[in-house]
Amino acid sequence: MLFSEILTQITPAAEQTISLPEGWGQGRALFGGLTAAIAWQHIHYGASDEQDLRSFTVSFVAPVQPGQAILRRRLLREGKNVTQIAAEIIQGDNVVLSVLASYGRTRESAVTVTDTPVAHVPPREQGLPFPKVALMPEFTHHFDYAVTVGGLPFTGNKSREFGGWMRFCTESNPMNIGYLLGLVDAWPPALLPHLSQPAPASSLTWTIEFPEPLNPQRQSSDWWQYVAHIDYAAHGYGHTHAHIWDQAGELVAISRQTVTVFG
Repeated sequence: MLFSEILTQITPAAEQTISLPEGWGQGRALFGGLTAAIAWQHIHYGASDEQDLRSFTVSFVAPVQPGQAILRRRLLREGKNVTQIAAEIIQGDNVVLSVLASYGRTRESAVTVTDTPVAHVPPREQGLPFPKVALMPEFTHHFDYAVTVGGLPFTGNKSREFGGWMRFCTESNPMNIGYLLGLVDAWPPALLPHLSQPAPASSLTWTIEFPEPLNPQRQSSDWWQYVAHIDYAAHGYGHTHAHIWDQAGELVAISRQTVTVFG
C-alpha cells in the first residue's frame, strides 16, 4: 500500500478509525514517519488555511502495530495568530503516539534573520544506496537513498554527521508536510553508523520545524537533502539535530530527535 493511499483514508472527523497496513515495518513497530504523517493529516483537517505549520512535536509512546487504530484530535487553542492542536493514535485503549502541532499566521515583524545553513551535501552520484536486503527495516524499501555524509549504518563510522539524499521510490504527487515527515524519518538515527553490528534503535521524541511554507512546485518524487548532527550520545540515548533542504538547496525544515539505542 502506497504512502499516499494510507493518508487518503483519513477524513476531517475529529475522531475516526483507520486501518494501518502491513509492509511498513520498523522493527517491532510501524515506521514512525508514516505514523507521524497520519497524525499530521488528521491534525491538518482541523487547522485554518490562513495559518502555516510552524512546529510539529511527536512522542512515540509505544510501538504502533498494523491493524485498526483510532485517531483523536483536540483543538487546544485557536487564536488570531497561533493555533495549537493535539492528536493521538490509540490502539487497545492505549495511546501509542501523541502529537502537538503549532500553526501560525505570517505577520510583520521587526526581527528578520533569514540567513540559513547552507547545504554542503556531496552529489548523490557519489553516494552509497541502502542495500535492499532483509537486514534493512521493511519501510526502507519504499525510499531511495544516497549516503554522501558519514557512513552506512553498522559500519563503525565515527563521524558526528550522517546524511545525503532521499526520495520516494514510487510516489509522484505535489509535496506536502506528510510526505516530508516520511522522508525525514526515513533516515536511521545518526548514531547507527557508529555501531559495528546491528542493534535496535528508535526515536523517543521528535520535533520538526518549518521556517517557510513548502514550495508548491516541489514533488514527492524529487530528491531532497538531509544532514543530521550528533549533539551528544551516551548511556543508551542520543540527541541529534538535522537540516533538510530541497534539491535546489533551499532550507525546508529543521529537525531534532531524542533516540534510544541498544548497542
